[in-house]
Amino acid sequence: MDMVATSWRLTPQSLPLLSPKVKSFRVYSSSSSSSLSLSPIIQKTSSLIQNSGVIACLRANSAELAYEAATAALNGGISVLEIVMSTPGVFQVLRQLVKDYPTLALGVGTALNAEDARNAMNAGAKFFMSPATVKDIMDDVVKDEILYIPGVMTPTEILSAYDAGAKMVKVYPVSALGGVQYVSALKKPFPHIPMVASQGITIDSIGEYISSGASSVVLSDAIFDKGAMTQRNFNVIHQLASLAALEGKEAVERKRSRTTN
Repeated sequence: MDMVATSWRLTPQSLPLLSPKVKSFRVYSSSSSSSLSLSPIIQKTSSLIQNSGVIACLRANSAELAYEAATAALNGGISVLEIVMSTPGVFQVLRQLVKDYPTLALGVGTALNAEDARNAMNAGAKFFMSPATVKDIMDDVVKDEILYIPGVMTPTEILSAYDAGAKMVKVYPVSALGGVQYVSALKKPFPHIPMVASQGITIDSIGEYISSGASSVVLSDAIFDKGAMTQRNFNVIHQLASLAALEGKEAVERKRSRTTN
């Protein structure tokens, strides 16, 4: 028996009707949170971080030393600075620095719970960071006008933090994980997520990290040299801060130039 091929075409009449119970839906990608509008404060802080390319991380054994060292770094050209929670009088120091440098992005580092976050906000912090993603902070802060940068290590942690509302993440401890190459590898699947590289970074390597995709790098001993801190040699801190700020600015400019060309 011959088989006869019957031509046909898809018409609106041939499509099955949707049941009234079936509702339309939208699919949101993991990058959907990047489209959400940022508050003016978060937007300004984020811009300062990404424009400077450097976040100075200060830890000191006294409030007086912290204030003097921070002042030396800020006067040297640093525009983004965090004071680690373990520093005595951290909120007192932060409050005074915010008064002295109202246009800069000053914050707190190693925030480990919601109380730390609230105290930082009350002291005038524009941002704070953690070595890991702290759920209590994320829940309290996402709806507030302050930038929270949670610490992440793996692709899963990066995506989870971003989907939970993080506008920027901190890759930590980056040197132990592979340094520049690790950041470069992470940026391939997540080009839309701003990343800050943290731990073991030197002034000489700022350019490499920014070129690999990092939005900024965290510098601790590279600016607040242990010997200079012990000797209270604030001139050295000022000089290191100036060098770091210049390296960061130039690295960001080179990166943007390559992007636009």
